[in-house]
Amino acid sequence: MEKLVFQFSQNEADGHAKMKDLLGGKGAGLAEMCRIGVPVPPGFTISTQAYHVYQAEQGVGEVIQVPVRQSITWLSENLGKSFEGHGSPLLLSVRSGARVSMPGMMDTILNLGLNRTNVDRLAQETGNRRFALDSYRRFIQMYGDVVLGIDIDEFERLLERTRHGQGVVNDADLSESSLDRLVDQYLDLVIESTGNPFPEDPYEQLWGAIRAVFESWQNPRAQFYRKIHGYPDEWGTAVTVQSMVFGNLGDDSGTGVCFSRNPSDGVNQPYGEYLINAQGEDVVAGIRTPHPIAGDDAKSMERCMPETYSELCATMTRLETHFQDMQDIEFTIERGKLFILQTRNGKRTSHAALKIAVDMALEGLISKEVALKRVDPQSIAQLLASEFDPESKNRVVESGNYLGKGLNAGPGAATGMVVFNPEQAVLHAEQGRKVILVREETSPEDIAGMHAATGILTQRGGMTSHAAVVARGMGKPCVVGCSELRVEASTGTMHINNRLIRLGESISIDGSTGEIFLGEIQTQPSPLVSKMLQGRIAEGEVGFPFQLLMDWADEVRTIGIRTNADTPVDAKLARALGAEGIGLCRTEHMFFGEDRIQLVREMILVDGPARRKRVLDQLQPLQMNDFYEMFKEMNGLPVTIRLLDPPLHEFLPHTPAQIKTVAEGMGVDENALILRVHELSEANPMLGHRGCRLAVSFPEIYTMQVQAIIDAVVKARGEGFTVRAEIMIPLITTSAELAYLVEGYRPMLQRAGLEDIPIGTMIETPRAALTTDEICQVAQFFSFGTNDLTQCGFGLSRDDSGSFLPLYLEKNLYEADPFKTIDRKGIGKLVKMGIQAARALKPDFKVGVCGEHGGDPESVGFFVDAGVDYVSCSPYRVPVARLAAAQSQLVE
Repeated sequence: MEKLVFQFSQNEADGHAKMKDLLGGKGAGLAEMCRIGVPVPPGFTISTQAYHVYQAEQGVGEVIQVPVRQSITWLSENLGKSFEGHGSPLLLSVRSGARVSMPGMMDTILNLGLNRTNVDRLAQETGNRRFALDSYRRFIQMYGDVVLGIDIDEFERLLERTRHGQGVVNDADLSESSLDRLVDQYLDLVIESTGNPFPEDPYEQLWGAIRAVFESWQNPRAQFYRKIHGYPDEWGTAVTVQSMVFGNLGDDSGTGVCFSRNPSDGVNQPYGEYLINAQGEDVVAGIRTPHPIAGDDAKSMERCMPETYSELCATMTRLETHFQDMQDIEFTIERGKLFILQTRNGKRTSHAALKIAVDMALEGLISKEVALKRVDPQSIAQLLASEFDPESKNRVVESGNYLGKGLNAGPGAATGMVVFNPEQAVLHAEQGRKVILVREETSPEDIAGMHAATGILTQRGGMTSHAAVVARGMGKPCVVGCSELRVEASTGTMHINNRLIRLGESISIDGSTGEIFLGEIQTQPSPLVSKMLQGRIAEGEVGFPFQLLMDWADEVRTIGIRTNADTPVDAKLARALGAEGIGLCRTEHMFFGEDRIQLVREMILVDGPARRKRVLDQLQPLQMNDFYEMFKEMNGLPVTIRLLDPPLHEFLPHTPAQIKTVAEGMGVDENALILRVHELSEANPMLGHRGCRLAVSFPEIYTMQVQAIIDAVVKARGEGFTVRAEIMIPLITTSAELAYLVEGYRPMLQRAGLEDIPIGTMIETPRAALTTDEICQVAQFFSFGTNDLTQCGFGLSRDDSGSFLPLYLEKNLYEADPFKTIDRKGIGKLVKMGIQAARALKPDFKVGVCGEHGGDPESVGFFVDAGVDYVSCSPYRVPVARLAAAQSQLVE
């Protein structure tokens, strides 16, 4: 049997930092800190391999118990304490430890080893009976909840009754006699709830704790967290057993959480919170509002414990330099002595992630390549998220609807209806409503509601509370620790600064400033987007780290990044965000403008090509101007124009009210209009009369569009613009279809002297993907339309599959939503086969991708491997694709 338990103590350890898969992030971090001499309480880690043994044996059997007992003996001798017997009691913490950080998702137990006898011995050893009782009541509550399955609210009610009876607010103010009575009440509760007394044997306690931590890997909140972050269930968790150090021994003791850099904005200065006379769970649970470690606050650690603060700062710097990343550190101060309980790469906002990565590269701590890999491409989209419109915000403030302010825990603006529990959040979000989840403080059980919510607001907690940490990881706007807020979830109400707000009312929160408002506030583009639209950003200006990171990405990536854009506004935005052209201009979107939709409808309703052409002649100059404006905006860059794709019935009215309005506007009989709508309707329009099939049936439509392109190119070039137009024909399934159409358009281009304009096609049906060796003989380029290719390949309707796709994902029948991330094994294989077949005949044949997958980081990596020349995505996804393309080149 391979080694299952790994020990660590000052200056030595069985493990190291690269053993996260086996020891979990916590165990590997503790081992590495011991190796470099950081003050860490000794202990041992039960590996993830032991978790799999536990699963196979359905319990903590001898295979696990034997090495654990050996490690307990080693730990007792190391510290001169006794786990069972006489002398100074050995007390333990038992914590989970997955290979990645999953804050609050699994279980922790502190003060294990206490019983009636050991409480007295601990009190005698420390000379502080109040501390011993406080530690014991915490242990009973944690163990009762995590191991024995007693509702934690039952313990909290007894605790609140005791606080109320003594007339105090904080647990730290409870007297020794109050705690003595509370311990008795807790022990009685255990008997009432389980039928058995609380376990006295330390080993019985330990086996129960290990079992509970292993089991917590499969609790609902941990499963949900893994699902939304894409972590495999097969990983399992390690268990770290560590000797206790106590932050609740008095005013010279404390506990806290700190970051080596600010996790909200990335500023390079120590940041964190702590509590005097407390244990670690008090800080992250938001039970008491903590104090800052740094700053001029009278209760800051820098002011109250200056020597320990200096030691902590030096340790932070040492750990950051060693691990070469911003560190999230848990620490305890026991009677003035600093201990580090955990270090890990800290979760951070998208803004902070970007700044920290760039700053560390500029400082020489990491390379540019490492900096590129440090930023999650998906988080780039959050940097471009909207913020509150100042005028709309001012109107709300002037109308007296400013409610208050908390701590700005997660940047971004959010507006939504108030809900008070996670179930409400999920329910309303599923119905398409935006919600703000309002809680006294969040707990790990709220994870599904936090994921569903647009924003999060809490009454209690600090910048390192559960709500703040999880919201930052999700990229959610979040405001915590609002002292003016009083949440009464049972009545569906909240009070803030003498204002009553009920379930369902709208509020707005600003996670960047901490402000809270009543009502809805309009949003506007982020300052970063506004800055990018103005041109290159100078060093020191807002957005410079973003621009620098994008420059580094462009130096590395090998494929082009284009955009899907149908208006000059979108084109300008995309170009500012780094697009190298337009890979998909959907011409049908141009037909819905108020100045032309009536003409389009008339074109559809008239009989005969001659009458249809007269209407198209009126549309042509409008369409020409659309293209002309796009060419000007994209001066010097390619613009791929897809000819009309959707079925004609999409342009017609459908409801009786719409039909009446259109009939009156066009001067036609309502019944005739209804008849025409029925004639054009199809049972399966996505596979019906659309795309190139329209051009075969109604050739004058595409002829008008091609002539509009020609006229726009001639006009723009005549004004000095460099135009690189490309014409793309949709939904081709055979080379004969394409040849038939190209034969009509190529002479038009030749007569205009525009032979340089290529005509290509979209590959969006399985047959087209399988016959690219034939189609490439006619087409001058391909662009894979992966939306329709996925739809046809899977036999899934994009419009209807939403009713069952979530169930497929939940049951792991699909690895991912195939419309979000390319299906490598099926649709991806079609893409690769299509590219290979075409390039076997024409090695330099140009291939792009213009489906939504072009902006999905995982899909972009696949397309790079497949050999495409470019991907095209929506404007706001362009930076995402630029970074993802670079990262795919840096895979080790």
